[in-house]
Amino acid sequence: MKNRMKELRTEREWSQAKLAELLGVSRQNIIAIEKEKYDPSLALALKIARLFETSVEAIFLE
Repeated sequence: MKNRMKELRTEREWSQAKLAELLGVSRQNIIAIEKEKYDPSLALALKIARLFETSVEAIFLE
């Protein structure tokens, strides 16, 4: 699944480690999501959307 995580993260000048800490996941999870090798669970996708103050649909694209 395509996503805009890296774009949104870099706009805020957050490292992958910082984003992982804020979400309570490993940095490897962030890397995998950004490289589109892993689709997050619905719970994690909602947490990501809340953190970036946008909708899930605005971050994850079909």
